[in-house]
Amino acid sequence: MTTTEIVLPGKVEPTGLQVKTRDLPAPAAGQVVLRMDATGVSFAEQQMRRGKYYDQPAFPFVPGYDVVGTVTAVGPHVDASMIGRRYAAVTKIGGWASSLLIDAADLVAVPDGVSATAAETMVVNGITAWQMLYRSANVLPGSTIVVLGANGGVGSTLVQLAKHAGMTVIGTASARHHDTVRELGAIPVDYRDPDMYQRIRELAPDGVDAVFDHVGGAGLKESWRLLRKGGSLVSYGTAATKNEDGNSRLPVLKSFARLLMWNILPNGRSASFYNFWAGRRHLNTFRDRLREDLTQVLQLLDSGALTAQIAAEFPLADAAAALALAESRTVAGKVVIVP
Repeated sequence: MTTTEIVLPGKVEPTGLQVKTRDLPAPAAGQVVLRMDATGVSFAEQQMRRGKYYDQPAFPFVPGYDVVGTVTAVGPHVDASMIGRRYAAVTKIGGWASSLLIDAADLVAVPDGVSATAAETMVVNGITAWQMLYRSANVLPGSTIVVLGANGGVGSTLVQLAKHAGMTVIGTASARHHDTVRELGAIPVDYRDPDMYQRIRELAPDGVDAVFDHVGGAGLKESWRLLRKGGSLVSYGTAATKNEDGNSRLPVLKSFARLLMWNILPNGRSASFYNFWAGRRHLNTFRDRLREDLTQVLQLLDSGALTAQIAAEFPLADAAAALALAESRTVAGKVVIVP
């Protein structure tokens, strides 16, 4: 069979993406062919386009950090009953394709009542939000937390998970998204306000229990200062430096060093950098944890406790427009790509 793929050939503008068709080999042992029903644009692809993602492969390659699809064929040693069923997977690259080969062990079943596009918004975003909230920060019900970028893919999921667990959430976003942030259950603060951190302190004068910061850069210190004793800072990105030239790893390494220094200080607070792929060397344990966490998130979505935040949908052939819209910072939720 053939597959249509969106290829990132190098450091190009979104319009430089290429649409290519190639033969797809038969699935090897342990693999399946997954027909893409929905994939999406995350911050990772935006960084990869600039050559700024921490450990991206060499150009050219097919982007696509996660995917939801239907199994159409299986290789040797794979249960044939998987054919016709829908699954989600984190791919890191390769998701922007009409069909792709993937290890069956990486698939997580999608509930029948959840649409492919809704599930797509919760794959990497849902796992990231769940693991940061419960595995990195271990925040308890009744806590007060700050979510930077509360209108984004991860941020909006974090807000909903926290509210569902009985937490108070302060969320930053541009003024145009404040109504959306309120509807999600957070108290909005304008991230463009030069006194943003002071506004947060006025809302939580005794400090907060956790801050989830995808911005990094100079503002990381301000996030640290918001914590009360026993609080946790979770850094999971360096958006503040995404347009800077130079080594793509340097901003992340600087954040590592700063967080490590804060952890060493005897101040009763903790700081960590969330890495989605931590523990990948112990592959079976990594897969089990990912499957457990994503299953929890998809069950909450199926029950109505979580609502998918879909910013827009684009056909695969218009992936360039999807990427451009996601990079415009004008939308709330996730931009989804469909067949």
